[in-house]
Amino acid sequence: MERTCARAAALGLPGLAFTEHLDHTVWSVEPGEIEALSALEPGDPVAASSDDRGLVSPPPLDVPGYLAALERCRDLFPDLRVLSGLELGEPHWHADAVARVLGEGSFDRVLGSLHCLQDEGRYREPEGLYGRRDPAEVVHAYLDEVAVLAASDQAFTVLGHIDYPVRSWPESQGPFEPARFEESFRHALRALAGSGRALEVNTVVPLDGVVLRWWHEEGGDAVAFGSDAHEPDRVGHHLAAAAALAEACGFRPGRDPFALWPRA
Repeated sequence: MERTCARAAALGLPGLAFTEHLDHTVWSVEPGEIEALSALEPGDPVAASSDDRGLVSPPPLDVPGYLAALERCRDLFPDLRVLSGLELGEPHWHADAVARVLGEGSFDRVLGSLHCLQDEGRYREPEGLYGRRDPAEVVHAYLDEVAVLAASDQAFTVLGHIDYPVRSWPESQGPFEPARFEESFRHALRALAGSGRALEVNTVVPLDGVVLRWWHEEGGDAVAFGSDAHEPDRVGHHLAAAAALAEACGFRPGRDPFALWPRA
């Protein structure tokens, strides 16, 4: 976290938010994936949380430890505004567990996100589903579940990475074309707009401008930005381009640089 703040300060960013993952879904990975993660980064948290059946059980979030680390960052970087936050994985499936964690502290920015879908009694990420099911069906199913999440009463204000399946879209399928999934995207975006929440413009795989335009057309009130930087050198990646895209699609910054961008 301290190296991430140092990188943000070096880039001249006025601040950042640490939206720490809060996951409760036990999901499946293939044994080869665990071996690859362990080889790439010894002690990888996903690999460390897996068992010999390929089930990954997320560890509990140490809220006091997280908040203490946040305060250290604020002390070390007094000119940087450091916001607290959570990214709630599938919160509509784990309402009680999520509520208990939210009750342990105060969080400035809370995202809701979807990483997994049910598959034959287990849960798998899109990457693990593409080899088992038709890729187009996986994307439609993902967006349908996003609509369910968006319509839920869970305590989050921003929907994270609506285009998560694009990150692992199979090369054999050719380039990902949002137009193939327009109605499913619009269905999820309408549900999100109806909830009064914001859409995150996540820059890991830059959100396609057509999806952002559909968000505006479906009545979306605001956007947030996230570089989803799990490593310090990813901080701020593509954020300038994302801001320009949001302006082109009808959203504008307000007086507070840390606030959501509302419709123009």
